[in-house]
Amino acid sequence: MAKSWEEKFHNGKKPIVKRIDKKFADIPEGANMLIASPQVIADYLKQIPKGYETDIKKIRTDLANEYGAEYTCPVTTAIFLRTVSEYAHEQLETGTPDSAIPPFWRAMGPKSKVLGKLTFGKDFVQQKRKEEGLAA
Repeated sequence: MAKSWEEKFHNGKKPIVKRIDKKFADIPEGANMLIASPQVIADYLKQIPKGYETDIKKIRTDLANEYGAEYTCPVTTAIFLRTVSEYAHEQLETGTPDSAIPPFWRAMGPKSKVLGKLTFGKDFVQQKRKEEGLAA
């Protein structure tokens, strides 16, 4: 049986910085790369004020700086952003207020690749962005 979004979110893994031995995506060989965690992504999103937005590139840069790495893994960042989004949306479905979840919609502009992978569709994200005056 597949893991739930809650189980994926609470996976128990801690963020790590490791030196990569070959080029990976936009990261050169020998660089220090952060592999974050869903909780790290959630904490980052919670710091974005209402009416402001970011994107994966900025998240990756900010987290690399925070954790003393040169880069943040683009693949796991996208995976964890989706995990946080799916879990947060499930929480909303069970009555948790918006104010108690990470505002994932602030990190998903109209061209976000993660947006197209959400099981609950992009309409929710577009509506939340519109409510905050962000580009839908």
